[in-house]
Amino acid sequence: MVFDFSKLSPADRQYYLQNAIAPRPICFASTIDHAGNVNLSPFSFFNVFSANPPIVVFSPARRVRDNSTKHTLENVWEVPEVSINMVTLDMVQQQSLASCEFPKEVNEFEKAGFTPIPATRIKPPLVKESKIQLECKVVEVKPLGDEGGAGNLVICEVLCMHINDALLDADKKMDPRHLPLVARLGGDWYTVVNEQNLFQVPKPNTALGMGIDALPVAVRTSQILTGNDLGQLANFTSIPPIDPDFQDPHLKQIVQYFSVNPDEMEKEIHRYASQLLGKGEAAAAWQVLLYSVVS
Repeated sequence: MVFDFSKLSPADRQYYLQNAIAPRPICFASTIDHAGNVNLSPFSFFNVFSANPPIVVFSPARRVRDNSTKHTLENVWEVPEVSINMVTLDMVQQQSLASCEFPKEVNEFEKAGFTPIPATRIKPPLVKESKIQLECKVVEVKPLGDEGGAGNLVICEVLCMHINDALLDADKKMDPRHLPLVARLGGDWYTVVNEQNLFQVPKPNTALGMGIDALPVAVRTSQILTGNDLGQLANFTSIPPIDPDFQDPHLKQIVQYFSVNPDEMEKEIHRYASQLLGKGEAAAAWQVLLYSVVS
């Protein structure tokens, strides 16, 4: 189906965008007004956009139902500073509670049970329970419209970052397996970073992959190998040479069993190569495929 956004209501636009563009990291923003009233609220229209200068952007959009603005937006207009506190699984329910539309004079730190601690360079407090906290100055607020659902880009320069010591190794590097960050999807749905849904995609920084168009025709047009399979194979800088020392008992069984039917043998070889690629054994998968290519 094609959804023409010019014919959708703002609520429907929001629904499809939030469900399709996900997961989104959460900016748990602490702000303050001239009178000293603190506000704490989460926003999932958020990401990092530059490292030099260090810039993050979040968007407290106008409410779709009545076009009203949020206290966070009003606060950064008054005091252009914000502490951004990353949300992990152990605080996700409290974070959700803080999103309630309390009156302006109500402190969400108290309502949601979080502990405010002083920042080092800005006025809004940090969330003690958050394992990563960013102190930011607001360099620009860019309205994207004046109707309900319109975003307001709060462009922030990161002045400093606080990272829980337990997340850092001896080289001051972070391991995502130790940081159960939470992200938003559509509606009431969230997701969490953990070892079960983490995977790595090696990407060389010094050499170009050969590309799928450079793969042997039989491999490129395979009915067995998936797009992800082809992507792994094409990430090599060139087709590797045949390794005369490569031995694989399962490949040997395939060749022996299907020797009288070359077409079926090729399919079985491709299936086996796909299994190897699924286990991250791309070099072995290439050697298996090269047998069928040269046979």
